[in-house]
Amino acid sequence: MLAPSCVPLFLTDGFKAYTTALLTHFGQRLQPARRQTAGPTPTPRWMPLPELLYAQVVKSYRRRRLVGVTHRVVFGTRLAIAQVLATCGWTINTAFVERLNLDIRQRVASVGRRVNTLCQGEDDLLDRLVLFQTYHNFVRPHASLRQPLLVPEATNGTGSAKVWRPYTPAMAAGLTAHVWTLQEVLLFRVPPWSQPQVV
Repeated sequence: MLAPSCVPLFLTDGFKAYTTALLTHFGQRLQPARRQTAGPTPTPRWMPLPELLYAQVVKSYRRRRLVGVTHRVVFGTRLAIAQVLATCGWTINTAFVERLNLDIRQRVASVGRRVNTLCQGEDDLLDRLVLFQTYHNFVRPHASLRQPLLVPEATNGTGSAKVWRPYTPAMAAGLTAHVWTLQEVLLFRVPPWSQPQVV
């Protein structure tokens, strides 16, 4: 979910359908200016929002070997994209989404490559993806989010002291204060959605 005014930075590979999808969601219909005084009015064009930033990482292969990587700015400017990424110390890359795609393929069998598991319709696939998303954000601690403990904690036996506190994306977002167990997720009672009032 995005805030109504939020237009995030997008980084993908060179797949053309991403451009169409982003332009459809983060675009607006604009009337081009006339280039001549006579003739028909120019047809309105669907244009990206001015604040939309989108860059692609295009990889070139030769005989199944990577031979080059280029960065293509589709919407926005290279300077604007670099400024957004510089606040986190990042550069244009697709490592995060590639890691997420690998996690999805490893944990949701129906979207893996060359699998025998069948998915019984779109609703079944959506249920599996929602369960994965909940597990990924609430149950599975991420090493990149772990927090150092102020005082190391002793462990059972003769093992080394515990110096890190496991952290999940849901904890980082302030949605929970602890790492959930899978049992907690499965037994959690979801409040009913608000229903439209019939008059």
